[in-house]
Amino acid sequence: MDITSQTGAESRWNAPEKTAFRILFVYLLLQVLPLDWKFYSYLGKVDWPELAYQDIFNLARYTTRFSAGPAAFTDWGIIFGIAVVAGLIWTYRDAGRTDNYDKLYYWLRVLVRYRLALAILAYGFIKFFPLQAPYPSLSSLNTPYGAFNRWKLFSLSLGIVPSYELFLGLVEIVTGLLLLHRKTASIAAFIFLIFCGNIFMSNLAYEGGDTVYSLYLITLALFIFSFDLLRVVRLLVLQLPTAPNNFRPSFTGGWKVGRVALKSAFVLFFVLIYGVKTGTGARKDPYQYPTAKGLAAAAGLYNVSTYVLNGDTVTYSPSHPKRWQNVVFEEWNTLSIRSNEPVLLDSNNAHLVPKADTGKRYESEGTNGRHYYSYVIDSVHQRLLLSNRNPHYQHDVFVLQYSRPSAGRVVLAGITAAKDSVLAVLDKLPKKYLLEEAAKGEGRLRKLKL
Repeated sequence: MDITSQTGAESRWNAPEKTAFRILFVYLLLQVLPLDWKFYSYLGKVDWPELAYQDIFNLARYTTRFSAGPAAFTDWGIIFGIAVVAGLIWTYRDAGRTDNYDKLYYWLRVLVRYRLALAILAYGFIKFFPLQAPYPSLSSLNTPYGAFNRWKLFSLSLGIVPSYELFLGLVEIVTGLLLLHRKTASIAAFIFLIFCGNIFMSNLAYEGGDTVYSLYLITLALFIFSFDLLRVVRLLVLQLPTAPNNFRPSFTGGWKVGRVALKSAFVLFFVLIYGVKTGTGARKDPYQYPTAKGLAAAAGLYNVSTYVLNGDTVTYSPSHPKRWQNVVFEEWNTLSIRSNEPVLLDSNNAHLVPKADTGKRYESEGTNGRHYYSYVIDSVHQRLLLSNRNPHYQHDVFVLQYSRPSAGRVVLAGITAAKDSVLAVLDKLPKKYLLEEAAKGEGRLRKLKL
């Protein structure tokens, strides 16, 4: 493989440029290559015959970390320190040599282009099939606005406009595809800088969990765009005659075949296979909400018309610390209870893409308005085995007997984890939701469009 220019001129690297490039080279290699043991640990746990879109996404979202927690700027500092030491050693060993670094620069840009494309495609498809920010659950629609944190409000707001989320995903997919081609890479990087700049600011403003990761992707895009930055500034800002890009790789023999094979494999796996699996998953296996079915024909909002606590009937009171105010059964196996009992906020805002229902915490994350329980149905003994989804309440597990004397009534009775005996008569409310009524043109404001 040769690196040539259309003019035949060879670029010249002076000593400071070479030293800076060596440091940058090591730094970016450590940032984009999967050198972390945790990556290979996850890789070994993937069920390849049953490969799911969640597996591909989690592998694509990898970043080098030196701790067990989410990505942090301290990781960048450690990587930069390693890069400086390695770059200086490299400079010492190559002192006096006149090597040209065009080839290394080319391959480094290729790696960064494909790493950024992988990251964008991974997010693009879960937005294109609106998975990342799903439509609000019934529990969320029956929770006061003030009971959500900023990040959850942002996610819920995006979830009510799936067409906009689809558009954002389409932009990311197109940008990712443009990054796969050398001649359109700088255009893609420029689009991404605008697009992801907004994502980065959103994470700052809404206290999201992708601040470090979005800035990481921005640095990769800046590196890619820097190749054409001076030409763009000279042509568009200074309006001066500008020579076109004359950087041209030349592949022959095995290099040519290998390049086509690797590029085809990337497109096949991360575009076609991942895209199909994500589309299928959107219908059958969404990652934010559980997939296990709930109590048949029970989904809805229920008023707690009768509540007996430790043998005493407690009349409705919004200030009573334990009296249930209302209960929501979701289509899936989640039951949420609103009461005045304080809820420790599940403040996790890191973007997790779990496969198992037990890891799906989106419902309880970012809100302290309700207690969320997953339940297992024991239809033989008419029991619901409840466990709190909030990780602050891991021991909040109990069993309730249930009966359904009529289509709109559910009676729950049992002993809670706090050793209180409860009996609750739940009556289903025929509640209509403004979001849905407005979509039908039947809201109070007939012409309201959301």
